[in-house]
Amino acid sequence: MKSATVVCAAAAHDTVAAARRALAAQLRAAGIDIPALDARILVGHALSLDHAGLAAAATRRLGAAEAAAIAVLARRRLAHEPVARIVGRKEFWSLDLAVDAATLVPRPETETIVGAALAAIEARGARTQSLRIADLGTGCGAILLALLSELPAAFGVGTDTSASALAVARGNARRLRLDRAAYVATDLAAALRGPFDVIVSNPPYIASADIAKLPPEVRLFDPHSALDGGPDGLHFFRAIAASAPALLKPGGIVVVEIGAGQTEPVAALLTGVGLAPSLPHADLNGMPRALVARK
Repeated sequence: MKSATVVCAAAAHDTVAAARRALAAQLRAAGIDIPALDARILVGHALSLDHAGLAAAATRRLGAAEAAAIAVLARRRLAHEPVARIVGRKEFWSLDLAVDAATLVPRPETETIVGAALAAIEARGARTQSLRIADLGTGCGAILLALLSELPAAFGVGTDTSASALAVARGNARRLRLDRAAYVATDLAAALRGPFDVIVSNPPYIASADIAKLPPEVRLFDPHSALDGGPDGLHFFRAIAASAPALLKPGGIVVVEIGAGQTEPVAALLTGVGLAPSLPHADLNGMPRALVARK
């Protein structure tokens, strides 16, 4: 029944604008967040039109193949597949990044790590200084590439256990011409040798039992290996704390993304290995999201 309704929402001979409005209404009725934006992106993707192109083509009638293409994408979104996975791209720190099934979709909250790292770097000198950065669990490369875009003399190393994710990160680096990075298939920092000025990571930090409670966009489509932080969600923070002191230069920093209720236990892990955590940086929702600790 749902599929038939989707097809009707993007019928041949509808105008482009009418198809977009109909899809937005359908997404809204299904409880999808930001339905108007999702509809605009999906219709634009199906028709290979950007925002300006959609506006210019608003009164044009759809052909049968175009209506069918919109219907296919609509079905996927109604099944809670994230828009970024459907179109294969996500903006992060104003960078256009490719994503696929092997990578997390970078979230706005994770930009807090980038901002926190840049603030800590600026506190010890200019952004133009030569720096070595390690991004542990780089995924599509979002955090590392955002930092390299802001730090013209920096060099980075991104690690991941997924060869497929590293291929996506390398591709993003090439396309963005941010080639001051190497990518290594390893478990967090296992294959790295210091010293580094900055270590950043958005590690898996969801407690294993809580994954089933996540929204379907995350639970059904994000790779579980990038979500599961073990029974208490702290498994990877323990590994980062164990390796960071030996990898960091004196005065170097580690910046990690944390989840709800994790500020104190993660700070305790970092303090326990001789690092000095500062107050957490909050994301746009006011939640503690990034924790910085200095050697």
